[in-house]
Amino acid sequence: MRLIPFALLILCGAVQAAPEVVSLDQAGVLYEQHCQSCHGVNRLGGAGPALLPESLSRIKPNEARAVIHNGRPASQMAAFGDRLSSAQIDGLVSYLYQPAATAPTWSDDDIRASHRILADVAALPSTPQHGADPLNLFVVVEAGNHHVRVLDGDRFEELANFPSHFALHGGPKFSPDGRFVYFASRDGWISVYDLHNLTMIAEVRAGLNTRNLAVSNDGRWVLVGNYLPGNLVLLDARDLSLVKHIPAVAADGTQSRVSAVYTAPPRDSFVVALKDVKEAWELSYAGEPDFQPRRIEAADFLDDFSFTPDYRYLLATSRKALGGQVIDLDTGKAVTDIPLPGMPHLGSGIYWKRGGDWVFATPNVSKGLISVLDLQSWKLIKEIPTEGPGFFMRSHLNSPYAWTDVFFGPNNDAVHLIDKQTLKVAHTLRPMPGKNAAHVEFTNDGRYALLSVWDTDGALIVYDAKTLEEVKRIPMNKPSGKYNVGNKIEFAEGTSH
Repeated sequence: MRLIPFALLILCGAVQAAPEVVSLDQAGVLYEQHCQSCHGVNRLGGAGPALLPESLSRIKPNEARAVIHNGRPASQMAAFGDRLSSAQIDGLVSYLYQPAATAPTWSDDDIRASHRILADVAALPSTPQHGADPLNLFVVVEAGNHHVRVLDGDRFEELANFPSHFALHGGPKFSPDGRFVYFASRDGWISVYDLHNLTMIAEVRAGLNTRNLAVSNDGRWVLVGNYLPGNLVLLDARDLSLVKHIPAVAADGTQSRVSAVYTAPPRDSFVVALKDVKEAWELSYAGEPDFQPRRIEAADFLDDFSFTPDYRYLLATSRKALGGQVIDLDTGKAVTDIPLPGMPHLGSGIYWKRGGDWVFATPNVSKGLISVLDLQSWKLIKEIPTEGPGFFMRSHLNSPYAWTDVFFGPNNDAVHLIDKQTLKVAHTLRPMPGKNAAHVEFTNDGRYALLSVWDTDGALIVYDAKTLEEVKRIPMNKPSGKYNVGNKIEFAEGTSH
């Protein structure tokens, strides 16, 4: 007789110990109660960023879980660990990574409604008001707390520090005179900042999930490439007002996302890679342009690309070729495949003169090696072993070295300096052992190299580019990238475009 109550007791205990499970419907209610006021109906964003799978692709679920539980320092994101159970937070995370029940849209009316003018450019001085060399300023994206810093590149002192939109992406771009810098956030916000007056000028939300932007060489236009909705959005560079949107639709009617958009200064055009169709587009901005795309048939889908020094050829990724493909922009024809091992990050590749001939080098995000190509023959001339897969390469005309990180894997605290003539690793630096070191940018004259340590307790480290001695260490929270005005507007050798 005693066995029955004991069994019931065990059963009750098991029921009580069963973990709480929150369904997606219940998580949707939690979102409405706790998140919607900041992140918007349908998760499209508001005071806080959009919370769609497309805009969260760079954040792992465990990171999202930690942010919900602990909040985000130096932001409006509150901690919910004292209000929500672990199961409720888990349910919210699952909900946020689910596609929206209704496919999100972003119309021209939505773009215009989001547009804000924050300062009157005509009322501001047209010359720099800070006393620093305007061509040797650095714009530093501090990803850990979503801020931007402006540094004097001669004294390495801060001139400005201001909040950015969530998850700036694709690298800021500059007006041809270096006065204005344009930012794109992952969830579609485009901002323009006046570096002469250290003032934000305007902003607009051009899409829901943005890849990157480019600025025309005449300073008139900003072209934004979107994953969601799949289109290009053309803005007036003066105030970011909407000019038109261009659907990313192939000749056969297939809708696509936009992989990348860059400006090609000698061609007076934008060049666009489409992710879901085998096309590249060129859109001229010479004269009074109509921005009708010139369609170039590619041999494969394009994820990213780089230009040759004369801007005639594209070096584009190609999964079919297990590496890359070369596209002649003059003829509109694919020239050849380039077999490259791993997954080359061609958008971060750089070129330089070696023995009088141009070579191009690219890191690989899945293999520990640097691939070096001869730009005359398109042949792979060297594979340089590294301590792990890398993401960024940088150099300067006045530097004998190409600096490359080991971004992925256990050795990501290392940075290799490759001799540009011998194509051998000449030095390996470990700026902060155990912490991810990445993304180097040079001062305009090439005298100093600035390196990021991508850690919450990270830093921007300034090296003498000749002696490799550390000059200064500036504590920062995940300084993901820094960009020198002069190098960028000059499209300098060794700097990605």
